[in-house]
Amino acid sequence: MRLKYTALYIGLIVLVNYAFTVVPLIELPDGTKWPPVALLVGFVFVARDFAQREIGHKVLLAMLAGVALSYVMADPFVATASAAAFLVSELVDWAVYTFTKRPLSQRVLLSSLFGAPLDSVVFLGIVGILTPAGAIAMTASKLLGATIVWWLIRRREQTLA
Repeated sequence: MRLKYTALYIGLIVLVNYAFTVVPLIELPDGTKWPPVALLVGFVFVARDFAQREIGHKVLLAMLAGVALSYVMADPFVATASAAAFLVSELVDWAVYTFTKRPLSQRVLLSSLFGAPLDSVVFLGIVGILTPAGAIAMTASKLLGATIVWWLIRRREQTLA
C-alpha cells in the first residue's frame, strides 16, 4: 500500500506546528498579530483529503500521529493548541469530505471552507491572539492554499472529462 499522501499529511502537521514555534508573528496595520505560517495550513487540509483517499477513515489515526509527533518536535503549548484546532476542524473537514459525493475538487474546496475558519478561531483563541481581523487573515491564507489545489484538481478533472 502506498502511503505518500498520508506521510505528507503527517509531515505537514509536524512542520506547521514546528514553524509556529520558530517563525515570528507579523503585526498587521491594525495591531493584530498574524502567523505567516498560516499560509501552509491550507495545504494540510488538502493533504488530509488525499490521505483519506489512501487510507479511508484511518486518516484520523494519521492526524493523531502528526499531533503526537508535534509534542516531541514543537513547543508543547503550540502542539496543544494545534491538537485542539485540528480535532475540531479536521473532523468537520473529514465529515464534509466523507459525506458529500461531489467530485474531488469540490470536496477539497468545501471541506476547507468549513474547516479553515474553525481551525483559525480555535487555534488563535487558545494561543491568546484571537481577534476578528486575525481570524479572517488566517482563514483567508489557509483558503488561498486550498483554492490553488482546488483549481489544479478541477483543471485535471475537466481535462479527463
